[in-house]
Amino acid sequence: MDDNDHREEQKCVHGVPSRDGVSPPKSLYQSFIKPLYDKVLSFFLLISIAPVLLLLALLVKIDSKGPAIFKQKRVGLLGKVFTIYKFRSMREPSGLDENPFTAKNDPRLTRIGKIIRNVRADELPQLWNVLKGDMSLIGPRPEQVEIVKQLNSSLPDYHLRHIVKPGITGWAQVKYKYTDTKSDVPQKLQYDFYYIQNVSFKIDLYIMFATLRVVLSGQNRGER
Repeated sequence: MDDNDHREEQKCVHGVPSRDGVSPPKSLYQSFIKPLYDKVLSFFLLISIAPVLLLLALLVKIDSKGPAIFKQKRVGLLGKVFTIYKFRSMREPSGLDENPFTAKNDPRLTRIGKIIRNVRADELPQLWNVLKGDMSLIGPRPEQVEIVKQLNSSLPDYHLRHIVKPGITGWAQVKYKYTDTKSDVPQKLQYDFYYIQNVSFKIDLYIMFATLRVVLSGQNRGER
């Protein structure tokens, strides 16, 4: 095999292009249809639930000191860093000097924070991230910059989850158990790879309805 053949040969891991061939998916669904409904749905959802968003922001402000909106740098498509928005659910300060994983009965959670996290309402401001194009409604959850650096060092294939846009919810969030430690990351990563390899309208629709079931049951709430 000559050098040209070698460059054209694309190595895959879990059915996903490896470090030598990382590129965003090119299917019609992923390149056009999915981004289109991300924009349309996020726009109409932001408008329709605007009063709820304002009420939640007010409750967060009244409940504890600090801003209503929590902002943090996360890693997105192809490793691009962006600012993610969430309703603040923890007391200030809360940063990388503390455990980035939140336990079910984490003492850092505020009274309102416990409620909105249980029903995932703290993630609603991320509809703005979706409208901006930083995120998708469905995809692997975006991680903090420092955590990504650590995981890239310990898990050689971790970067592969960044060949699609991160999402507000995803396959791992509805299929994997509650997790609050790094030890579960390798197993959870397999769920991200499964989604990337099998992404389609059908699986996205399934995740949307499964997320509603998770929200109503209050299960699997271990995301940051």
